[in-house]
Parts: sequence; C-alpha cells; structure tokens
Amino acid sequence: MKTIAIGIGENNNIVKAIEIFENKYNVNIKLIYNDNDLVKSILDDKIDAVVRGSLAASGVIKEVKKHFPEISRATYVNGNGREFLLTPVGIDEGNTIEDKLKIAINCGEFLKRLDKEPKIAILADGRKGDYGRSEKISKSIDESEELTKLIKEKTDFEVKNYYILIEQALNENCNVIIAPDGIIGNIIFRTLILVNSWPSCGAITFGINGIYIDTSRDQTVEGYIRSLIFAYKLANI
Repeated sequence: MKTIAIGIGENNNIVKAIEIFENKYNVNIKLIYNDNDLVKSILDDKIDAVVRGSLAASGVIKEVKKHFPEISRATYVNGNGREFLLTPVGIDEGNTIEDKLKIAINCGEFLKRLDKEPKIAILADGRKGDYGRSEKISKSIDESEELTKLIKEKTDFEVKNYYILIEQALNENCNVIIAPDGIIGNIIFRTLILVNSWPSCGAITFGINGIYIDTSRDQTVEGYIRSLIFAYKLANI
C-alpha cells in the first residue's frame, strides 16, 4: 500500500478532498500540520508521495533546496481537452536562460516518462515586432530566442518561440509552456486555474528523489482531489 503525506492548513477543502480520495483509493494517508514535518516527509524514502495541500509552506522549497539544489517546478494542467505543463510558477524561479533551459529539459523528460512527446512553447514579454519598445521587452525577446535555440541544440524536443502569443501556443496543443519568468508564470497560473477554473493537478517538483506535488492554499475540493490522484498515479509508475 502506498503512503501519501498531505499538508493540512487553514483551507478545509483539503480535508474534504482526502475523505473523498480515501473512499476510492487503497492508500495510507499521513496528515502533516507544519512545514518542518512536510520537509521531513519529502526526504523520507518510506513515504511514496507528498502533497502540500493547504499548508502555507513558504519555507518548504527553500529548505528542500539545501538537500536538492537543482529543484524546479511545473504546474500540470489536465482536463477539458487541455493538457500541459506551465512553468516557471514560483515567483523566484526562472530568472535566467540557464534556469529556464533546465526547467524545459525537466519538463520534456517528465512527459517522455509518461509516454508523451514534448511540444514546447517559449514565451516572451512581447511580440517579435515589439523589439525596441523598451529595454525590458527587448531583453525578454532576446532571451526567448536564445532559449529556443539552446533547447533545439541540446534536445530532440519540438520547440517554438511564440513570444507573447500564449493563445496560439495553447491552440496548437503545446504541452509545455515556458513563461518569461516565475512572476508571469504565477500570474498565468492564477488567471487560468484560480479565476477561470481550469483543472490543475498541482505543480510537480523536479530535481528531488521523491514525489512532491506543490498545491495552492486556495484550491477547491476538486482541485485537491486531482492533486491527490496525480500523486498516487506517479507513485505507482
């Protein structure tokens, strides 16, 4: 029987989600009530998967990085005809080309483990024709083009620079969306998932030995159920 550790915070939707989840899956649930115990669970080889749940958990990633410095995350959106990884989603992540290259490779390799072919979309702060409108926009466009080039050189993944046109990337069924930085990625996540209720399974964490699904403190019952099912399925691969 698999063991999944789940964080319990102020949002009681996670408690309701656990009750529904336990009725459908044969799994051992371990409830976690603070950051320290959540970190211990992530590092515990006897625990098959960890879900942040509704814990604030602001220091968890920082603490885990002491053991696994190369951590990155991507939100897995799956439902209503949409399936893709959105990254970076941490507001302090994806600040350099090197960071985003690492994230892109992690996402592509993860999809391949699920027997899916990566189709990566690179985003920037503006259209290609917006170059020169500001130093920030030009820098972002330059970086998006360099990142696209590096991914082509270092992987066999399909990749295309969509600049600011995220709607085209989604319409063309890209399954990895690389935002210009973690702040923009986090805003995209909140707009799609928390405002428009697109179905998210939580953020998968790369660069660690175990399985850690990072979830929002503000998720619905249905959202937490998706995260629990996602963790359970990954634990059984």
